[in-house]
Amino acid sequence: MNSNGWGRGGVRVFVLATIFCVFGSIPALAHTVKDDGKAPTESFLVWLKEFRAEAAAKGIREEILSAALDDIKTIPRVLELDRKQPEFTLTFKQYLDRVVPEARVKKGRQKLNENRALLEEIGRKFGVQPRFIVAFWGIETDFGRITGGFPLVPSLATLAYDGRRSAYFRKELLNALKILNGGHIAPKDMVGSWAGAMGQCQFMPSSFLNFAVDQDGDGRKDIWTTKADVFASAANYLSKSGWKVDQTWGRAVQLPDGFDPKLADLKVIKPIDEWQRLGVRRLGGDNLPARDLPSSVVLSDGPGSAAYLIYNNYRTILKWNRSTYFAVAVGSLADRIGGQ
Repeated sequence: MNSNGWGRGGVRVFVLATIFCVFGSIPALAHTVKDDGKAPTESFLVWLKEFRAEAAAKGIREEILSAALDDIKTIPRVLELDRKQPEFTLTFKQYLDRVVPEARVKKGRQKLNENRALLEEIGRKFGVQPRFIVAFWGIETDFGRITGGFPLVPSLATLAYDGRRSAYFRKELLNALKILNGGHIAPKDMVGSWAGAMGQCQFMPSSFLNFAVDQDGDGRKDIWTTKADVFASAANYLSKSGWKVDQTWGRAVQLPDGFDPKLADLKVIKPIDEWQRLGVRRLGGDNLPARDLPSSVVLSDGPGSAAYLIYNNYRTILKWNRSTYFAVAVGSLADRIGGQ
């Protein structure tokens, strides 16, 4: 995954952190990539031959293997980005200011209006409010503007051959070949971030296989250029991850003096009226909603920082990207796009 400015750069850091926190403990293999991009090393060719045999045994057609793997080279830049991921040093406010600026809110409202009929159709089908579909689209790729420019198969092959997370990326490389084998995209057009996320909703290949949708019925699940497929795929991901269409994500709240910071934890789940009894209020002091919803209080940056009362859909957002900053940004952008 690359960092092409704050249209998506800030969010990408969190996605990288999520991927590599999850898979960083995979034991390293003995070899590491040392190719200069000019000619494959003998060890890479041996690895590639073995991988190609595995892919063929799992049903990948020879013409796909040839188109995707013939003359393939590792990409040194991918390893540079993997080894030297930038530290994320912004405060929560700085992050929101950059990821949810007024310009993105305005553009999001425009995109919602331009695609309203399609979004409402998809929203009804999958049970996801259109404003949230647009918010994910906006934060992930600036509404499809920045989707990454790395050739996906060579990028994944580089990471699969490398020793740090080879087991994970080997599976994703095989998944990418399955997508090609299904005729959803041509190898030359399969581009994305350096770590394998692709399309306007930035799915890893495994997420594509699990959640991508052929909404327009043309026989291809095209998350690169077909908005109907992009929106439906994102909505399907959320729906299958537990999204509830009759709820929002949460809201900013103010905490009373003396509030026990230990209560600000996703593991502490209470009905809204109990938080009301404990003195939690909307910003400005109004009472909390009178709904019987399980909810939790989360803090953006620990004690004394911005507080949010969150519901089920916030937890679903975390399945997309396990970051408090990201989840609040998606919710905040969706609210502002929807005029709330």
